[in-house]
Amino acid sequence: MYKCSVKLSNNYDIIIDKGLLENVGEYIIKCIPGAKKALVVSDSNVYPLYFNKVKNSLEKVGIETAGFQFEAGEESKNFATYESVIDACIGEHLTREDVVVALGGGVVGDIAGFAAATFMRGIKVVQLPTTLLAGIDSSIGGKTGIDIPQGKNLVGAFHQPSIVLYDLNTLETLPAVEFKNGLGEGIKYAILMGGRALELLLKGLNEENIEEFVGLCAKYKADIVVADEKEGGMRKLLNLGHTIGHAIEKKSNFTLPHGAAVIKGILYIAKGAVKHGSLQKEAVDTIIEICKMYQLDYSSDTDVKDLINEISSDKKMHADGSISFIDIEALGLCKVKKTTIKGLEEYIL
Repeated sequence: MYKCSVKLSNNYDIIIDKGLLENVGEYIIKCIPGAKKALVVSDSNVYPLYFNKVKNSLEKVGIETAGFQFEAGEESKNFATYESVIDACIGEHLTREDVVVALGGGVVGDIAGFAAATFMRGIKVVQLPTTLLAGIDSSIGGKTGIDIPQGKNLVGAFHQPSIVLYDLNTLETLPAVEFKNGLGEGIKYAILMGGRALELLLKGLNEENIEEFVGLCAKYKADIVVADEKEGGMRKLLNLGHTIGHAIEKKSNFTLPHGAAVIKGILYIAKGAVKHGSLQKEAVDTIIEICKMYQLDYSSDTDVKDLINEISSDKKMHADGSISFIDIEALGLCKVKKTTIKGLEEYIL
């Protein structure tokens, strides 16, 4: 078992282990002792696999449990699905003492978390990630939200969970494409941290070391969130590859998974850094080596001018027309940079 804490005004634990879903009720009743009801929100892929296990565990500790599922996929991360979750909260008569349980990947966590953040001006949420991406990244830190036609995650709220429980047994049912998707965020963390995380990726993730890798990523994000909960400063580092990655996702009409888009975004920046003399070419070679090891698509095949047009509406744009991006100076050393849209275009061309 790996455990770390996010020490904010509402402290919460991140627990990573095998077999956690069978005991979620015990963990939840300890951190939310007043809960009488739970709404488990999941998608059409995960709900049939794990809902009954979670429901049985919750009901063993006296929490009446209902379920809500929506069609799996990024295209469901919208106002209509959000409204349906709110309707389910109302229909199940949830109160401020009760809890929304997010059972699934990043889309589930974002929607369920946003519903919990806004229903009755905020009720508790528990994150039960079932994908690598959610386990190492999106379930931690309290970012919630939905996509709108103008951009990804443009509507949302910060709403910290009461606990994060990542059952590594869910990797057994995770499709290979989703594991690769999670590796996009995993590589991001390895570039940010360097050291042991990078060493594990280069060695090759396996059943023996996956808990350590996930734990390193979770602890890094937890520490960043504690230092900068609302992304006023260093938390922006977690956007490595995302300014461009989100634009690539949108250009693909969200057919390209988030992690795959992040990898492409990272390499646009890394190659730009080499061109401008702030990064050694060997670092790019290492990133590409990792991508090849895990059979990840790292091609830079989107027209830069198309990307720049998408980035112009990104939420990272500042009022003065500048935009932030994360530059790579070495593996293990990244910095927040501000530039103009034109400057970013010249950087990645």
